[in-house]
Amino acid sequence: MLGRLNHVAIAVPDLDAAVALYRDTMGAKVSPPQDEPDHGVTVVFIELPNTKVELLYPLGENSPIQSFLEKNPAGGIHHMCYEVEDIIAARDRLKAGGARVLGDGNPKIGAHKKPVLFLHPKDFQGTLVELEQA
Repeated sequence: MLGRLNHVAIAVPDLDAAVALYRDTMGAKVSPPQDEPDHGVTVVFIELPNTKVELLYPLGENSPIQSFLEKNPAGGIHHMCYEVEDIIAARDRLKAGGARVLGDGNPKIGAHKKPVLFLHPKDFQGTLVELEQA
């Protein structure tokens, strides 16, 4: 069911400083910031040969990233994103196995303009998991 690792998302308290670290210090290819109002975040992707790192910064005061940063002021890993061939089939299989899908259970369009779902971290060893339609 799981495909490749699409990205690891890191919540950051200072997006400009995080971009400078990856771009200037580490020499990585960095995308322009992209606002995702439906998810309450601004995202920047760090392109790597085998995957991506997604930097998350709060967009608005109701952003889930804002509450994450209040608990983790220095930032940190927020979630892992795996690709799946059929997001609805994956959702149904996971739910049948007892996994909890966050939100209303229906996919939303993510930063890559593809359907995504999030799975409850308590069901995945404390890790928030995002599934993205491949």
